[in-house]
Amino acid sequence: MKLIILSGGSRGLGSELYKLYEKSSWVVYEFSRSAPHRNSIQVDLSDPDAAHAVFLRQFAELAQHDWDEIQILGNAATLHPMQPLARMQPHDLVANTHVNIASALLFLAAAVNAFQGHACRKLLVNISSGAATKGYAGWSLYCGAKAALENVIRSVALEQQQLPHPFTALSINPGLIDTDMQAAIRATSADNFPDVQKFHKRQADGLLRPPAQVAAAVAHILSQPELAPGEVYKVDEFIG
Repeated sequence: MKLIILSGGSRGLGSELYKLYEKSSWVVYEFSRSAPHRNSIQVDLSDPDAAHAVFLRQFAELAQHDWDEIQILGNAATLHPMQPLARMQPHDLVANTHVNIASALLFLAAAVNAFQGHACRKLLVNISSGAATKGYAGWSLYCGAKAALENVIRSVALEQQQLPHPFTALSINPGLIDTDMQAAIRATSADNFPDVQKFHKRQADGLLRPPAQVAAAVAHILSQPELAPGEVYKVDEFIG
């Protein structure tokens, strides 16, 4: 049996990945607030301590089984608040970093601890963004979190190379996807997000890919027999 565990699998790319892997006879679990799927685990990622306890409990149970392959995909993220840093309310700033950094790291760390001893093929995957390497006015927290996670993955990849049963840690930039997040971006005022018209144009020009198409490309990337630890793979390079 093969196992995949997602964070943020309730909507968009995460939901399509859940459905795709389930149809491919993988055992699939996902963590999200709305928990819409058969093997969804409800969790509030804005409360890292509570989320971590849920991760530990579920991973410990799954780690009792033998698996032919294990994939861990960190996909959960929030753009809120989209506005200049100086205008953010403290509670919104903290909630964002709880979801995008603290809970994201706790999810990855708990998975590594639970499954480190399994000798099968193991992937630790960060779903990243072009925002990891480019700044956007109004997106300081999101850009910062995506950049941080890419570098965490590079560091974890080096740590894993020293171990007898290593995870292959990598990031994937999924490109432009037609999701609720994109709709939320387009609904933002230019005062809070000066580049909003660029995102309207991308939609008008048909540059947003369906989530199912991107999910298939992500699965294709992860099926490659040789993946470079610490690398950032771009979906754009795998879709003609």
